[in-house]
Amino acid sequence: MTAIFVTSSGTEIGKTYVSAMLTRELQTRAIKPLVSGFDETTFPESDPAMLLAAMGEEVVFENAGRVSRWRFKAALSPDMAAKREGRTIDFDALVAECVDAAAKHDPLVIEGVGGLMVPLDAAHTVLDWMKALDARVRLAPLLVVGAYLGTISHTLTTLAVMRAENLLPRAIVVSEAAPGPVPVEETAETIARFSGGVPVRVLPRGATVPLAGLF
Repeated sequence: MTAIFVTSSGTEIGKTYVSAMLTRELQTRAIKPLVSGFDETTFPESDPAMLLAAMGEEVVFENAGRVSRWRFKAALSPDMAAKREGRTIDFDALVAECVDAAAKHDPLVIEGVGGLMVPLDAAHTVLDWMKALDARVRLAPLLVVGAYLGTISHTLTTLAVMRAENLLPRAIVVSEAAPGPVPVEETAETIARFSGGVPVRVLPRGATVPLAGLF
């Protein structure tokens, strides 16, 4: 069983857009177990709503739990958002939920939360989540990064950590939300020179890039 784990170098970069795109392309299931900044009044624009739509499921608030088990109101890292509500994230339950879903849907798209090193609780980060999954399923990481000034350093730092942990991504997707000071193609070319052979794809917002062949 394969779990495609969509992670990033930061937040508000385009993980959900890419996850939804992959879900439609592969005609499979997607989950985002953890989501912060979740509000019923803005649910139609939320990440769970986008993933529900990609799966062809009814986009209603009552279905949010089908995608995201742990939902928090504060737009903070999961550990901080959970603390605000007097809650905690059961790391073992998080991993088990992903493994169970991967056993039922192959491949399964799992969208992470924030960047690679975002804390989930007092002891675990997104990286720990990926490592725990990698020990139990065939994990296929995908790294989504931004096209902003500074993204080259952030991307290569994230890539170095993933490589050191034997979690090399199948590809790096440079997601361009809006035109930046440097052409996105030039940014992607620079990242590719230092990626050690990891493919780099450019994704202007609103466009699609075939990714299924990587998995």
